[in-house]
Amino acid sequence: MDDELLSDLPPSVAGDSSTEPGWEASSDGGDAVYSAVRCVMTSVYILIVTVGLLGNITLVKIFVTNSAMRSVPNIFISSLAAGDLLLLVTCVPVDAFRYFSEEWVFGEAACKLIPVIQLTSVGVSVFTLTALSADRYKAIVNPMDIQTSSAVFWTCLKAVSIWLLSVLLAVPEAIFSQVVFLTPSLTPPQGHRHNTNVTFVNCVPYPLSNPMHPKIHSVMIFLVYFLIPLAIISVYYYHIARTLVRSAHDMPGEVSEHTKRQMETRKRLAKIVLVLVGLFAVCWLPNHVLYMYRSFHYQRMDLSLAHLLVTLLARVLSFSSSCANPFALYLLSESFRRHFNSQLRCGRGPRPERQASYRHSTSHIRLTSIKKNTPTAAVIAPTTNGDTTREVAL
Repeated sequence: MDDELLSDLPPSVAGDSSTEPGWEASSDGGDAVYSAVRCVMTSVYILIVTVGLLGNITLVKIFVTNSAMRSVPNIFISSLAAGDLLLLVTCVPVDAFRYFSEEWVFGEAACKLIPVIQLTSVGVSVFTLTALSADRYKAIVNPMDIQTSSAVFWTCLKAVSIWLLSVLLAVPEAIFSQVVFLTPSLTPPQGHRHNTNVTFVNCVPYPLSNPMHPKIHSVMIFLVYFLIPLAIISVYYYHIARTLVRSAHDMPGEVSEHTKRQMETRKRLAKIVLVLVGLFAVCWLPNHVLYMYRSFHYQRMDLSLAHLLVTLLARVLSFSSSCANPFALYLLSESFRRHFNSQLRCGRGPRPERQASYRHSTSHIRLTSIKKNTPTAAVIAPTTNGDTTREVAL
């Protein structure tokens, strides 16, 4: 997965260099391809880092500085942004450096630390998306469960637990990652110069003692950080969709306008979370597939131009996931878009929609679960836009 970005090639093949092996400077055509790849990828990485930092820092700032934006979903989204920032400032520059150096130059300590950071960031992303989906499931299927004064506290605790779990699962990367000397064992294609006597210094995330290690590593990464979480998310959204379909027929006719707006808000939030999950899946699936393909075919290397382009596309997509969420929120959330625009206008906050005294007042509102037909009375503190404290923000 992420570790494939550091070590494209398994132990029995040439160590990874700054370019894809076989495309290094050789003929005039090889020089042209190498120069084009280095120029284009460096520019793309700079763009990803710049856009990602701007979007995610602004996102975190909005949620931290605006009390009305501190809701359960937004706490999770802030945690997502923090994980993306970690990846952008550490792993993207290291991966970009591969196009300027033919071997690993960051030493043993970085070889153990960088894979841990990468895997922690990806773990935070996918596990937080799973938690967000669970939150949307609870909000839509049984909304009364989330109306507690300690919901924000427990959400913060869950976010911290996700970070701790992600770090814990990444610890084996620090234990087994090592700097090794690898010698190519392949015949280069015609027209390409590849000295098979040259030894490369490379960072690999698994022991080299057993040919099963790369296969086990790639499969476990795919299961833990992709397939299993997305399967859980799919179950949540299956029940969400089923509940929404049933509610269209079972909703009593006397439901208040406020309750209808609340239900619409919850459905809109569920759609936003689903979009974030879809972006994650699209961005990371090619990298997972490529890593498993190379792990199971490590005795031969594909030096074709098509394979090179697929590899570069997989890298760009995986890192692009770190800057995609702010774009999605900007397009889908009017509230976030309004606050984001205000940040771009030198911090002039959006004009409040209601007086602060109203925000802290209480009113008796009749809530109706869309899963049941029995209305339930509850005392809820409306926010600046009239929705409940736990459901505002996006």
